[in-house]
Amino acid sequence: MRKSEAKQLIKQAYAAWDAEEWQRAADLYERVLAHYPDEKPSAEWWYDAALGHKFLRNWEKAYELGVQAAARAPRGEGDPAYWNLGIAATIRRDWTTARDAWSGFGFELPDGEGEINGRFGAACVRLDTDGEREVVWMERLCPTRGRVVNVPVTGGRRYGEIVVHDGEPKGERVVNGTTYPVFDELLLFEPSDLPTLSVTVAAAERTDLESLLALFTDHDFGAEPASSVQTYCACCSEGTIHKEQGVHGGTQRVCLAAPEDEARRLLDRWAGETAVGRSWSGLEVMDQAAMKPT
Repeated sequence: MRKSEAKQLIKQAYAAWDAEEWQRAADLYERVLAHYPDEKPSAEWWYDAALGHKFLRNWEKAYELGVQAAARAPRGEGDPAYWNLGIAATIRRDWTTARDAWSGFGFELPDGEGEINGRFGAACVRLDTDGEREVVWMERLCPTRGRVVNVPVTGGRRYGEIVVHDGEPKGERVVNGTTYPVFDELLLFEPSDLPTLSVTVAAAERTDLESLLALFTDHDFGAEPASSVQTYCACCSEGTIHKEQGVHGGTQRVCLAAPEDEARRLLDRWAGETAVGRSWSGLEVMDQAAMKPT
C-alpha cells in the first residue's frame, strides 16, 4: 500500500469516526495498520481502532487491538489506551494483562496474581437491562469492576452481582458533601444467587427498622426500605441522596436480598427480639432467576 493511499484511508476513517460508524472506522484503520503499524501517528490509529470495537462491544477485537495500542503508549501517565485494554482484559478474565494495563495507566494494585479484589471506593453504576435503566451503588473491586450493594428494583438484577463499568463518569451523586461518580454498566460480569424479596414490616421505632437492616447486612444479605431504594437509585434525581431516607418507624415495605428460608428465619428472629412493636407479613419473591452474564 502506498502512503498516498494510506492517507486517503485514514481520512475516510476520520470521517467514519465522526459519523459514529465504528465498524467502518475500525476496518479502515486496520487496513492501514497492516502496512504501517509503527508510523508516528500509528499509536492513535491503534487506539481508535480498539476504541471503536469497545463501542461495538466486540471485546475480542478490543483486546487484540488494545494490546497494540498500549504497547505504543507511555506508562504511568494515565494514557487511556491502558484503560481500554484493562477493561477488555478484565472481560476476558486475562488477569495478567489486566494487572499490567492498570499498572501502565498508573494505578497501584493489591499485591498478588490473578483476579483483582481490592478496595477502590464507593461509586454508582447505571445498570442497563434491555433499555431499562437504574442507578445503584457499588463497591469497586478494581478500576472497572464493582459489586452492587443496593437491592435493585429492575427485574432480573440482584444485590451482590458484579458488573463491569465504563471508565468515564456520566454523572455524579453527592452524599453528605462527598461527590461520587456515576458510571455506565458495560456488562454483567458475575450474577448473584440472592433472590429479591419484598416484605411488609411493622416497626414501632426507627431503631427497630435499623436493627432489621443491620441483621440482614451482618449475614451478608441485603435489606432496604422500598422508599429508600427509590430515592437511593433514582437515575435522574439531582442534589443530595441520603441513604437513610425511608428509614422510620411504622408499617412499610422492605426489599430484601436473601434465600427465602433465611429471610423468614431472620425476620422471625428480629420480630422475637422485643415484646411489642415488631412484626412482618406478606413475604414475596420478586424475581425467579438471576440474569445470565453477557
